[in-house]
Amino acid sequence: MRDVDLFQLALGLEEPWQVVSSSFDAGARRLELRLDFAKGARFECPECRRSGCPVHDTSEKTWRHLDFFEHQAYLTARVPRVVCPEHGTLQVRVPWARPESGFTLLFEALVMALVSEMPVKAVADLIGEHDTRVWRIVHHYVDRACAEQDFGDVTKVGADETSFRRGQDYVTVFADLDERRVVFATPGRDADTYKRFAADLDAHGASASQVEQVSQDMSEAFLTGALTHLPNAEITFDRFHVKAKLSEAVDKVRREEAREQRELLKNTRYLWLRRPQHLTAKQRDWLDELLCQPLRTARAYELMLRFDDAYTLSREQAEPYLRAWCQAARDTDLGPLHDFADMVEEYWLGITEWWTSKVSNGLLEGLNSLIQAAKRRARGYRSTRNYIAMIYLTVGKLDIHVTHAK
Repeated sequence: MRDVDLFQLALGLEEPWQVVSSSFDAGARRLELRLDFAKGARFECPECRRSGCPVHDTSEKTWRHLDFFEHQAYLTARVPRVVCPEHGTLQVRVPWARPESGFTLLFEALVMALVSEMPVKAVADLIGEHDTRVWRIVHHYVDRACAEQDFGDVTKVGADETSFRRGQDYVTVFADLDERRVVFATPGRDADTYKRFAADLDAHGASASQVEQVSQDMSEAFLTGALTHLPNAEITFDRFHVKAKLSEAVDKVRREEAREQRELLKNTRYLWLRRPQHLTAKQRDWLDELLCQPLRTARAYELMLRFDDAYTLSREQAEPYLRAWCQAARDTDLGPLHDFADMVEEYWLGITEWWTSKVSNGLLEGLNSLIQAAKRRARGYRSTRNYIAMIYLTVGKLDIHVTHAK
């Protein structure tokens, strides 16, 4: 069998396309295959699929293909423009590559398989391409997979922020709490992120009015965004954010008291921020010793544990329990807990909605850990667009299929 016949079979080419020649440069470690079509061949219009359109002219193009052993392989062909009676002169679509790409579909399929497991820069180094070219492939398939999604069943949403860089660079992510996946990510963490999310729902066969529950933190920006752009959603203030605020209040008590009890409270910060079940046996023994001391921090910690008990109760039991807890906090001389009790009263409806909705951002915390792990492996991203693409690729459960773009 001639080499061109072998490559013809390997590429799966059909009429009128055929391999007409091959050349191999051992020094450059490069295999080149030249493809062509027979004189007089006719093609279909890429717009309306009308068959039998005559060739107007051609232009030569080259695509990188899967490596031939350790050697890079390239396909080169004269790509015709055809004359369609309805749509005029248009370039045909070749069966081995999508329009405007310098890679074959099989090569892009390999790249997408690799980037789902490795940082883009590592993939670029592995295949011998600049990472900007790899990012173009990633963005094409991620953008298309996102555009093809149907959000008609999205009714419970969690919203949270994730950091892009140190400082004030953030991306807000919205997750479908039922399907356990990110459905939308956008730069910033202000009220407009909800506006963009509502518009994205409209673009995916859904409506902002269908969202029945949203779990989020207590930022004014998020609250304004949800009230304005998710009109039918009941807002639940994520219980993990609520408990984080209480932990901050306890830590503030510790910092204030440490000025007086420096030796006793030295290196104890993480003891007070964790629940007993999350401590080692040695840490629990240390904590028990501290709880026996007449410390304001110990009283604040015990109140924090009592607050946690509310989440084990029914709504009918929890509301009076929280009222009594807030009063108990105000009866102490612990200023930071007074402030926390005031916050609970201010955001009462959203905090107590949890006992009805039972939704939280626990899923988003888990997804964010995957996002941050991918970011650490990649050692960061040069642009927010790249970061968002990797969020979708990592936790979006996208259906990535490498075929011709429409």
